[in-house]
Amino acid sequence: MPLYPLYALFFADHGLSGAEISALFAVWSVTGLVAEVPSGALSDRFSRRRVLAAGGVLQAAAYALWLLAPGFPGFAAGFVLWGVGTSLFSGTVEALLYEALSAAGAADRYAGVRGLVTAGGHAAQVPSAVAATVLLATGGYALVGWVSVGTCLGAVLLTCAFPEPPRAGPPDDGTDTAEDAAEDAAEDAGGDTAEDLTYAQTLRAGLAEAVGSRVVRGVLLAAALVGGADALEEYFPLIVGQQEAVALVAVPGLLVLVALAGAVGAALGGRAGGLRGRGLAALVSLAAAALLAAGHGGAVGLAALGTYYALQQCAHVVTDTRVQERLSGRARATSTSVSALGTELVALAVFAAWGLGGTPAVAVGLLVLAPALWWLLRRA
Repeated sequence: MPLYPLYALFFADHGLSGAEISALFAVWSVTGLVAEVPSGALSDRFSRRRVLAAGGVLQAAAYALWLLAPGFPGFAAGFVLWGVGTSLFSGTVEALLYEALSAAGAADRYAGVRGLVTAGGHAAQVPSAVAATVLLATGGYALVGWVSVGTCLGAVLLTCAFPEPPRAGPPDDGTDTAEDAAEDAAEDAGGDTAEDLTYAQTLRAGLAEAVGSRVVRGVLLAAALVGGADALEEYFPLIVGQQEAVALVAVPGLLVLVALAGAVGAALGGRAGGLRGRGLAALVSLAAAALLAAGHGGAVGLAALGTYYALQQCAHVVTDTRVQERLSGRARATSTSVSALGTELVALAVFAAWGLGGTPAVAVGLLVLAPALWWLLRRA
């Protein structure tokens, strides 16, 4: 969506102060926190395809509201719509992809496909930035915004064409421990599949699976810790802009290069999908070292930032793969949304670390995180 990289400037152009823009981001974040798990249960109870389509419609409605009612109330209401829409995507995309691959007998290819999907999202920032520049010069924010609305609705139409695969769980390895038996708590809610359950039963089933098994808890927490590190992306413009000899006009182009590095890392996540606790801990440690080097300035610092982002995105794909492998499938999106909720909380810790000590503080946090990942994934 071309408006996405410009929305902060759009708000400022309509007279909002820095404090008001920060308040809008807070509205967005809180909405996501509140809606995250309930929206996952909606995806498990009803058609995943329709839930994804509803998320796209809500995002389009958010952009339209911004254009039709510019000002703090309209922007805040738009962020509420967007926050709910984003929560509908979260967990649903992963569940739909895993189930589609399972139905085709290719669940073992999840890491590779998920990595390519994530890489595609990063790479899409390039044409989006170009489109935003051209549209802004041609018709101002109004043209950029309405094209974004159309883009969202076009994605909705494509989503409606997706097949709806059966709800499938992970391959049965023939073993069942006392802790893994807690994953079967969903059956106590009254049915064998999420479609047989009421919404409340589906929500309870997903929460029961998320907290009932040590293995599932471990992979969900690991995914939340790694995913929360994505919050540092919000500071990339500052990190790049503070590099010596970097002109302000060069910052957008350099950010695109960093995004492309993230795309490469996500794509390589498919090859690294078999990494377990120790390998993932080593990967995150290398990412932390690269982030520390990113503060040294110059071309070396920029290269280090790209390296950090590539490694972090690779780790993100790996932990997401571990999550989908360990969930039973009865309420897959609900359980995944529990991890996404944790991701939001970890993101708040990243924001706090940055405020206290900048990039070095976040890098130290990642170094502390590495052994925690090994411990959480030791049974996965």
